[in-house]
Amino acid sequence: MMKRRQFITLLGGATAWSLAARAQQAMPVIGWLSSGSRDSDDRLRLPGLRLGLSETGYAEGRNVAIEYRRAEDQNERLPALAADLVGRQVSLILAAGSPDSALAAKSATTSIPIVFDTSADPVQIGLVSSLNRPGGNVTGVTNVSAELEAKRLGLLRELVPSATSMAVLVNPIRPGVDAQLAQAQQAAQVLGLTLHILEASRERDLDAVFMTLVQLKAGALIITADGLFADRLDQIAALARRYSVPATFQFREFAADGGLMSYGPQIGESYHQAGILAGRILRGDKPADLPVMRLTKFELVINMKTAKALGIEVPVSMQLLADEVID
Repeated sequence: MMKRRQFITLLGGATAWSLAARAQQAMPVIGWLSSGSRDSDDRLRLPGLRLGLSETGYAEGRNVAIEYRRAEDQNERLPALAADLVGRQVSLILAAGSPDSALAAKSATTSIPIVFDTSADPVQIGLVSSLNRPGGNVTGVTNVSAELEAKRLGLLRELVPSATSMAVLVNPIRPGVDAQLAQAQQAAQVLGLTLHILEASRERDLDAVFMTLVQLKAGALIITADGLFADRLDQIAALARRYSVPATFQFREFAADGGLMSYGPQIGESYHQAGILAGRILRGDKPADLPVMRLTKFELVINMKTAKALGIEVPVSMQLLADEVID
């Protein structure tokens, strides 16, 4: 016969288990939908996201869980990964990397809130109806990088004034690629440059891109904003060094990895703001009421060691203009 004390102990244990299970069930879950890899997410995106979440009172594993789904740069997998997160009834989807991640999430659900980070124009590619009034279940962060391609080309021309032709690397299947090309081509025309268009939509395309670049005898390379290129920025920087190509990209990490120059937003800050938006939604705000955040602070980083190896003399004026000079 069970003693009363044993019964109370068992009852107390069962109650505690029930409360713990209920608490675990009540914990909100963020579905992380990334076009990239775990390595690139850990390096470029997740530190900023976690900082933003912490500023709104959330910490992974304590009061919020994150379910990770990654396409590993195979963007055709994104719709199925998005559908899986919807099937798991996550509280929110955070779409990272390529604009395809956000588009896949939007196609998969009209009810689960979605926060995106994209360098494409979110209105142009159909994510939101306007930046100030996104409407529906989608909001996020953008830097509309197409507008920066002309600036990158102009800065590169300052570093390589003797160049009469340059190349621009694009992902031809990226949403918003037409706007990127239009900006670069317009700037090249103003500067009197011949602009060669090179394409890569897979990692295996990158070696061929640089061999073509050498054959064309292009004086420099502008790498347009794209999730694939961000995930492979160390590889692209290494190829630029191997083939002695002056190259520029949007993120500081490219220059830190040995690329000549970078100009653009801080990717950590972008995901920091995305984390804040995600936290606000988890606390009850509606995506439709949260304007899309547009980053307006951009940094210029120059790698002087790479410049020296390429035989490029960086003008003092550009060194003074740079936010960071890597020796």
